[in-house]
Amino acid sequence: MRIARFASGDEVGFGLVETDTDSGEEFVARLNGHPLLGDIAPTGERAKLSDVRLLSPVLPTKVVCVGKNYADHVEEMREVTGEPTEEPVVFLKPSTAVTGPRDPVFHPAVSEEIHYEGELALVISRPCREVPRERAKDVIFGYTVANDVTARDLQRRDKQWTRAKGFDSFCPLGPWITTGLTVEEAQNLALTTTVDGEVRQEGHTSRFIHDIPAVIEYVTSFMTLLPGDVVLTGTPAGVGPVRVGQEVAVTVERLGTIRNRVVARD
Repeated sequence: MRIARFASGDEVGFGLVETDTDSGEEFVARLNGHPLLGDIAPTGERAKLSDVRLLSPVLPTKVVCVGKNYADHVEEMREVTGEPTEEPVVFLKPSTAVTGPRDPVFHPAVSEEIHYEGELALVISRPCREVPRERAKDVIFGYTVANDVTARDLQRRDKQWTRAKGFDSFCPLGPWITTGLTVEEAQNLALTTTVDGEVRQEGHTSRFIHDIPAVIEYVTSFMTLLPGDVVLTGTPAGVGPVRVGQEVAVTVERLGTIRNRVVARD
């Protein structure tokens, strides 16, 4: 299933994204309830996907990010982030960094070097702690697409990543949550990032250094994850700067595309 969170008029809700078999047109069928909190049921209302505004598919309490999880990215960022590590490198983005799949990314005036980082993201299904790797699949509700936007000059200057990663709008998510994929399928997806249509990143989730079960096991060894929390799994090589006015698109095979234009902060 593809579960979207969307706004139509003054109403915000969840819906199933469906494709009409005859026309190929996409619709969103509104659901009652919250997909992470209990049973959901169709209301019978349906709208064209093009007529609604897609929002971030979840509002997490936190976004947990894994850094240095592709060998090629570790090599290109060695000067900034240092040597490879045996354990996953974990950092947080605040919930206020989350924005929608078509919303703008605001370029803060304090930074002169904003980078894109396309990533596969996991959405957590239930409260969990100390999850062994063999049970990781039991706490994943689904998968979505993310852009771990980073103020690279501030990351270098601060020597830690909170400010560089935490600005409002620095975590676009979407376009929806895709459920029904196995962990093995999620670890076999192509990832592409473009800037104004030019390919900048071409990666594959089969190249994780720390696979999804390892990430879940490690993060939950010291932190409780809650329903709707998001885990970003790292970015492949090819990260780079993006300027005001440019559009960044991140596509993960079978999951969809997010497109966010960079705009100046007023």
